[in-house]
Amino acid sequence: MPPEAEHDRISLAFARVLRGAGLNVPVGSTITFAEALAAVGLDRRDDVYWAGRVTLLRTPEDGDLYDRAFDAFWDGRVEITAPATAAPPLTLAFDADRDESDDENDTTEIGPTMQVRYSRAEVLRHRDFAAYTHAELAEARRLMTDLRLAGALRRSRRRRPTNRERGRPDLRRTVRRSLRSGGEPIDRAFSAPSRRPRRIVLLCDVSGSMEAYSRALLRFVQAAVVGRGRVEAFALGTRLTRITRELSSRDPDAALAAAADRVLDWSGGTRLGDGLREFNDRWGVRGMARGAVVVVLSDGWDRGDPDTLGEEMARLARVAHRIVWVNPLKATPEYAPLARGMAAALPHVDDFIAGHSMAALEELAAVIAK
Repeated sequence: MPPEAEHDRISLAFARVLRGAGLNVPVGSTITFAEALAAVGLDRRDDVYWAGRVTLLRTPEDGDLYDRAFDAFWDGRVEITAPATAAPPLTLAFDADRDESDDENDTTEIGPTMQVRYSRAEVLRHRDFAAYTHAELAEARRLMTDLRLAGALRRSRRRRPTNRERGRPDLRRTVRRSLRSGGEPIDRAFSAPSRRPRRIVLLCDVSGSMEAYSRALLRFVQAAVVGRGRVEAFALGTRLTRITRELSSRDPDAALAAAADRVLDWSGGTRLGDGLREFNDRWGVRGMARGAVVVVLSDGWDRGDPDTLGEEMARLARVAHRIVWVNPLKATPEYAPLARGMAAALPHVDDFIAGHSMAALEELAAVIAK
């Protein structure tokens, strides 16, 4: 078995043990643990212990339960009943939290100390949205504002001046220039089609199954609507709700509050097929989706008829330039698109990516721009 596959297998198995013991282990933490195992290896017990403790543990209160789970997992025991052996205390000293005066005044024996330097923004880039705290969500909002979302360029009917003679002759500018030479068209002018970004349409699933991710994804949608003019936003649940106007406020909290008042089926069921049918009938086929980049942010769980979803996705694919499906569950190593809705929609999707972290949203921005 390749080393990468062995690390993934062990990280998944240990995450299941922790969940069985009652700990909350997000998908992103499991991925980070697998990457940590690839860095430290599997030969030394202490290395594996601390790799899991710093990536999988969310609160200090869960330390005792983690120790018992790790002992049972490392020794191959099925039940987690043996008392945990106290691990040697380790103090993590962050540069931002220490100065010289603290070092001079603090004479308490605190045991081994590890000096740590870190980038908070880099940590948030790879953390799963489901594991975000309110403070981290506020920090991610600032990072989303810096994320530039621009659709691929397309040819426009408007023309622009060009110096190339291979363009179309521009008679108006040629006549205007001829006035300088007594009416002789010596200096001819040409024009060529201009290029403008394609419209972006964002359809965000706000059902109960997406609750752990919808709060972060809606902040991303709000930043996209404010950042450029040709972005349309919709909320998908048991019905379709257009929320472009509500999210156009520069105040993110006010924009999301207005959207929450507008959306009546928040954290309810999902009828993706019916929602896409309404979008196609009222907006999409009539012009909004023609030549546009359509982004569906959903986990694919649908209570409606999957055949309806497949038919509406086919209609949408005939008019849209590109369809991108963003599914946070795709980040799970063992994920497979087996849900009926996801399986029906996938044949009509051009790009299928994860949307569980800031790094995944940066990948989304790159896909939209190509």
